[in-house]
Amino acid sequence: MDGILTISEIARRSGVASSALRFYEERGLIQSERAGSGYRRYPRYVLRRVAFIVFAQRIGLSLDEIGEELAKLPLGRIPTRRYWSRLSAKWLKRIDDRIAEMERLRDGLTNCIGCGCLSFGQCRLANPEDRIGRTGPGPRFWL
Repeated sequence: MDGILTISEIARRSGVASSALRFYEERGLIQSERAGSGYRRYPRYVLRRVAFIVFAQRIGLSLDEIGEELAKLPLGRIPTRRYWSRLSAKWLKRIDDRIAEMERLRDGLTNCIGCGCLSFGQCRLANPEDRIGRTGPGPRFWL
C-alpha cells in the first residue's frame, strides 16, 4: 500500500480538511478508490492535485475553473514541468491584476474612495455637490 493513502493521511499531509477532500471528490476534482470496507483510499498523486487546488483557489480561480484545468490532465499522471509553465503563464495576468487591485484598495483607505464616506474634508474639492454620486451608488472609483 506504499502508493495508497487514506483520507486522514491526505488531510494531514495536505493541510486540507477531510470534509473538503470529500467535497472535492464530489465535484470530480480528485478521485478515490474504495476499499472492501468502503473506506476511501487515494493514490499518492492526489496530493499534487490537492496542492494544485489549494494554490489555484488562493490565486482566485473558481472550482469550475480549477476543474477545467484538472480535466486536461490524464488521471494517474503527475503534470509535467511544461504543463505547469503554460498554466502559470495564464495565471500571471490574474495575479498582477489582483496585486494592482489590492494596491488601489490600500491607497484608497486613506484617500477618497469615490463615495465621500472617508474624506468629508476633500469632497468639497474633488466632488463638489456630489457629482460622482449621480453616476450611481457605491464607491464609483472602484467599480
